[in-house]
Amino acid sequence: MVDILHKVGIKGSAAAVYAALTGTEGLAGWWTTDTAGDGENVGGVLTFRFAAGGFDMKVRQLDPGKRVLWEVIDGPEEWIGTHVDWVLDQSGDYTVVLFHHQGWREPVDFMHHCSTKWATYLMSLKSLIETGKGAAHPHDVKIDSWD
Repeated sequence: MVDILHKVGIKGSAAAVYAALTGTEGLAGWWTTDTAGDGENVGGVLTFRFAAGGFDMKVRQLDPGKRVLWEVIDGPEEWIGTHVDWVLDQSGDYTVVLFHHQGWREPVDFMHHCSTKWATYLMSLKSLIETGKGAAHPHDVKIDSWD
């Protein structure tokens, strides 16, 4: 198994970052404007839709201000059964986000695309917290012709 790993420092509170990872309004502000569901309760399901498709995530763990863990239950075959894990650590005025998209069976071409896209969305999350404006899909950075 292989994982996508990223780290970003966000000038803002862990509580604000946590809210942007669990509330549909926050998620729609940095990942995709077409976000629905329940991200604030363990067992809840979030749906994320993009022009090229979408993902359904089941909330597996919530530790306010510290961790959010999702399991992919629907979407592209490569994603199903993987886990998206957000670990937050307050360090002074910054929240350090350790991002893990865990459990890929192999490093296929789509994984390379997703790694780059996750990095752009992490920067969108950073921008949302620091400036109040993210770059959620469809206003995100495009990296492929089909993106």
